[in-house]
Amino acid sequence: MQYVIADIHGCYEEYIELIHKIKLARDRDHLYILGDALDRGPEPMKVLLNIMEMQNATYIIGNHDYLFLYFVRKLGLDLSNADSMSAEEISDFQIYLEDGGLTTLEAFMKLSQEEKQAVCNFLENANVYDEVMMEHKRYVLAHAGIDNFREEMSLDKYGLLDFICGRTAYHRRYYQDCNTYIITGHTPTMYINKDFSSKIYIGNGHIAIDCGCVYGSRLAAYCIDSGEAVYVEAKERYW
Repeated sequence: MQYVIADIHGCYEEYIELIHKIKLARDRDHLYILGDALDRGPEPMKVLLNIMEMQNATYIIGNHDYLFLYFVRKLGLDLSNADSMSAEEISDFQIYLEDGGLTTLEAFMKLSQEEKQAVCNFLENANVYDEVMMEHKRYVLAHAGIDNFREEMSLDKYGLLDFICGRTAYHRRYYQDCNTYIITGHTPTMYINKDFSSKIYIGNGHIAIDCGCVYGSRLAAYCIDSGEAVYVEAKERYW
């Protein structure tokens, strides 16, 4: 089976519970994570380190992961090179900290130098998007969606920011082929579903799976093979 989850945001207990609930098998299942394992929640680095150990997982970078990596590159592994940043970058760094980055950087600083470098290497090598074919259906996997979308444009022609920063227009179909679906995180589904429910949204060729766990709602897994949705309730509201 092939499962997709997104926007764990440091919710380690819920993440482990969800992995157990779907009975993810190392020898026959594959897990796609649509970014933003980091920031906001209580144990972001613990989540990422666990994912890094998995042999049957594909990580697709999210905007929070990208910002973390950007600032670590600027500041160095010990976060001590503030002189290398411009006033604008320092202001952006403060915004990042206030938007949930502090929990990630605090945990990062407790790692060994080897672990810090491994984390950076992992994120640097993360996918920007992925595609999965299942029978006659095509699934495009990206953190936020496909910004500046043009149906005739191949995925490799888009830039990184097109996949991690924009907001998908879930009310309209992107690909006219009814067998092509875009699976995304990034936008909590309570802002997509008309009834404001925190359940996976499926419609107009979109499958949105960020069910807002860090906000006290749910962490979700979507099974590409069966279309099944599996949920774990948040232990508390972290953000």
